Order: sequence, then structure tokens, then C-alpha cells
Amino acid sequence: MTGTLSTAEVSRIVGMKEPQVRQLVRSGLCRPARRGRRYAFTFRDLVVLQAAQGLLRKRVPAARVRRALAALSDQLPEERPLSGMRIFADGRNVVVRDGDTAWQPETGQTVLDFRVDELVRRAEAVRPAPAAAAAGDVRERARREFERALELEDDDPPNARTAYRRALALDPGLVDARVNLGRLAHEAGDAPEAERHYRRALEHSPDDPVIHFNLALAVEDTRGAAEAVAHYQRALALDPDFADAHYNLGGLCEDLDRSADALRHYHAYKKLTES
Repeated sequence: MTGTLSTAEVSRIVGMKEPQVRQLVRSGLCRPARRGRRYAFTFRDLVVLQAAQGLLRKRVPAARVRRALAALSDQLPEERPLSGMRIFADGRNVVVRDGDTAWQPETGQTVLDFRVDELVRRAEAVRPAPAAAAAGDVRERARREFERALELEDDDPPNARTAYRRALALDPGLVDARVNLGRLAHEAGDAPEAERHYRRALEHSPDDPVIHFNLALAVEDTRGAAEAVAHYQRALALDPDFADAHYNLGGLCEDLDRSADALRHYHAYKKLTES
């Protein structure tokens, strides 16, 4: 874990109320740094607080806990990871075990046994790792570009397309941006580009009936009715109540001299729209 944690975050990780955390700090059992008026806890502080909590629950006197944890805090390694360590009580002695090596920072009459790697897991659940946080920031920027593009669509389609491209550069898996960009391309008369965007969208969301429907519209202009039929059929397989897909497919079947199929789809469209 990198960075520091607030009192509220430490409270959630260690399972103590915030006043208890502050009380342990004031009593000298833990000595976090400060950021202005607030405490800034490191992972070493979490280890000490977790040990203090376990010892105090076993009714070990606070003075004895303070002596044991002062020694423990001094002996925790600065440079190497703590996630493989175990801290427990062995009879009267607090023992720190790291692989095959164990040492006793101080004594304490309790039975304490917790794994620091579990503390790492809980800490990371509260404070995401830097890479995860950075990825979240990128996705948020992509979402903002997407929302800006939506606002521009009616009045400024070219800039809306630019904003959608920026969103996709940040988050290539943002399917809605890909679909909307395809639709704007098709409305601007560029059916081949629209088809490319819809096919890319299907790579991320292959079972979306709307994407298959939109692709059918583009394919109808680029490759002809026969191939468009397959995508309308796929849209209806995924959503049998897709009224517009029934209507468009009925028109294509009529063009292809498939009268029975055309009537069936027109009937389905009429039934769905009337109901």
C-alpha cells in the first residue's frame, strides 16, 4: 500500500471507531504523521494499531501494551514489504514472524494472531492502488467527454464526433460512445465509417440488439439488402419485440421477393406497435 490514510479510512480498515483510533494515538500507542490538523497514517501505523487492538481486547494493561508496541514499531522493517508477516502472542511474549525468522519485541499475556497481508487487502479495499485510481480517473475523463458529446449532437455534430473520439481514445471500451459515433457518421452520409464503428462496438458488446440493428442500417447502404437481413435477424433473435427491426426486415424481405416473410414481420410490427 502506498500513500497515507485518514482517521476515517483507518477506522474502516482496522474495525475500530474513530474516537478509539484517536485515543490510541493520544495515549502514545501509535504516532502517525500530521497533514495540517489531520493524522496521516502509514501502513506501519496500521500494523501497530491492529496489534494494539488485539492486545487491549485481551485485557493487557495499557502500559504493557505501550512498551511492547514501542519496541515493535522500532523493529518493523522500513524497506521490505510487511505483507508476509504475522504478529501474535506466544505465551507472555509478542512474537513477530517473517518467514522462518521470529523475534519478540516485548512481552504480553494474550493470544494474538493476525496476518498483515489480510490488513493489506482491507486497506486496498478502502484506498485503491495508484494504478487502479489512475484507471478510474481516465474512465471519468472519458465519461465527461462522452457527456459533452451528447450535449453537442443537436447543434454541432462535427464537434460531437470529435468529443466521442476523445472519449474512445481514453476508454476504447466505452461502447455507447462508439455506437453514437457510428450513428453520427451514418447521418453525415459516411456509411462505411458507421459500419466500422458498429463492428468495433460489437467486439465489446456482441449481444446488444441495438448495435446489430444499427449495423444492419449501415450494411444496407454499403453491402446491400441480403447481408443487412442477417443483422436484423440477429437483433430480433436477441430481442423478439424489437418493432423497428421487424418493420425494416419486412421491407427488405419484400425487396427480396420473400412475401411470406415480409408479411410475418409487418404483422409482428403492427401487433407490437398497436399494443
